[in-house]
Amino acid sequence: MATVIVPAHNEANVIQRCLDSLVNQPDLDRIIVACNGCTDNTVQIVQQCYPQVVCLDLSIPSKVHALNEAEKHVASWPVFYIDADVALSDDAVTQVSAGMRDRQLLLAAPQPVIDVSHSPWLVRQFYKTWLRLPYIREGVVATCSFVISEEGRKRFDKFPDVISDDGFVRSHFYAHELGNIEAASVFVSAPRTLKSLIKIKSRARLGNMELKARQLGFDKPEPQYASILPSLLFSRHCISTSIYIFLVFWFRLRARQQFQNLDSYQWEVDHSSRQ
Repeated sequence: MATVIVPAHNEANVIQRCLDSLVNQPDLDRIIVACNGCTDNTVQIVQQCYPQVVCLDLSIPSKVHALNEAEKHVASWPVFYIDADVALSDDAVTQVSAGMRDRQLLLAAPQPVIDVSHSPWLVRQFYKTWLRLPYIREGVVATCSFVISEEGRKRFDKFPDVISDDGFVRSHFYAHELGNIEAASVFVSAPRTLKSLIKIKSRARLGNMELKARQLGFDKPEPQYASILPSLLFSRHCISTSIYIFLVFWFRLRARQQFQNLDSYQWEVDHSSRQ
């Protein structure tokens, strides 16, 4: 049996899609929705439509605070940490739990499926290359979900106040301890505007910069994922790869500028995919 934690801040537009994908999952003992600082009707939707769910109404609008409070209600392991704007495939809980046991993984995630059907051309080109990069298949990328075993959760104390909670978690595990479970999927809606893509990818870069500066996690060599890009540049994927490289440079530049004023950083959200 497993537990699911869903942190939710003003997720009224998407929370039902997420919970509908969870409530009928076999081998799921408890669903905990940690509503944090909501000013919309997220809490009311969860309480009224999903009485079987543990709904926490927290006043502080902080994702990491929500995760820490939700963990006090964990009843069984592994624990699935799922963002409110994604959905799991049928039997994902069973398949991921079994895959972790079989492969002796401490950290895992379902395989990401990115819906770009509502995204503009430039965003679609970015994801064409992004999905071809080795680290997508190597496992547990920042795709709005991760799963930790009971043993794995002993690697760190509480979630610290950081931008990248999933990056923080991933930094506590070595390559042989983590992986994606290909039999299960997490469905992610891609940004519907280029501006929104820039926001969330800059935030991801900024989060990694913060983790490195604060020396959180293990001291591990950085993987050289960009080694595949030259071969893609000289292939039929040259256009999408060129766009990817340009946008990644943009993300990094923007993140570096934001890092200079990290104390005043305001969390950036992709509202376009939540419509």
